[in-house]
Amino acid sequence: MEKKKILITGSNGLLGQKLVALLVSKAHIETIATARGENRLPFQTGYRYVEMDITDPESVDRVLDVERPHVLIHTAAMTNVDQCEIEKDACWKLNVTATETLVAACAKYKIFLEHVSTDFVFDGTSGPYREQDVPNPVSFYGWSKYAAEKAVMSSDIEWAIARTVLVYGIAHDMSRSNIILWVKKSLEEGKAIKVVTDQFRTPTLAEDLALGCFLIADQEAKGIYHISGKDFLTPYEMALATAEYFGLDASLISPTDASAFTQPARRPPRTGFKLTKASNVLGYEPHSFREGIAILAGQI
Repeated sequence: MEKKKILITGSNGLLGQKLVALLVSKAHIETIATARGENRLPFQTGYRYVEMDITDPESVDRVLDVERPHVLIHTAAMTNVDQCEIEKDACWKLNVTATETLVAACAKYKIFLEHVSTDFVFDGTSGPYREQDVPNPVSFYGWSKYAAEKAVMSSDIEWAIARTVLVYGIAHDMSRSNIILWVKKSLEEGKAIKVVTDQFRTPTLAEDLALGCFLIADQEAKGIYHISGKDFLTPYEMALATAEYFGLDASLISPTDASAFTQPARRPPRTGFKLTKASNVLGYEPHSFREGIAILAGQI
């Protein structure tokens, strides 16, 4: 039986790393990991690594012509919301133009494209959201991701879009923290922290997102899917849950609201996802936030 060949962009990122780790455990999948620069994955077996720069159409064409994957999972993006607001050209080049390049190459080589997107395509006035709700971004990052979605949807390729929310997890060789690690470190050092109560999310364990992406790719399930955690929480509630799990002093955590912070980019207040479609169509079932903390704790 021919193996299903899946190629991943952004394999050095948090989702990319978790996705490669998951795919190599599946006997019927052949995995090709790609990123710009060298391979930073902590393991070398069970997949092939190929350097590919998604901002260079010639690099993309060369790799896809040779590899001819059945499915391409596009995880690479500029995701720092404030950086996108300031460096708009760089953000557009990586999030939109590169996606258009991949769409064109997938059309040429008849590859199923699974594009990873975000809850930030919504304005956050009426979350949690279903797949058919109408996007209305409030930040340049959100607009860039929505423009990329439209490039995918308006093409004549076979496609899926996997939107997600506030991904947390531990990746090898990455400086980026997440809310759980930040709260844990702050409280262990006896630092008082202020955490917002007026933003609502369904935080997503990176392993759960990888599973959702795999289910879509494996089934070549077309359309938009909302893939996130199932608990609808504020960052303040996430911080309290983290303190409770690690037995740390929750009195150091004080509630605040988003107006207390000056950030270049606006944030949608209430996002989060309804997971009915992903559950019914894909069989996707994520961990609870508390289970997610426990999984993370085991990896520290």
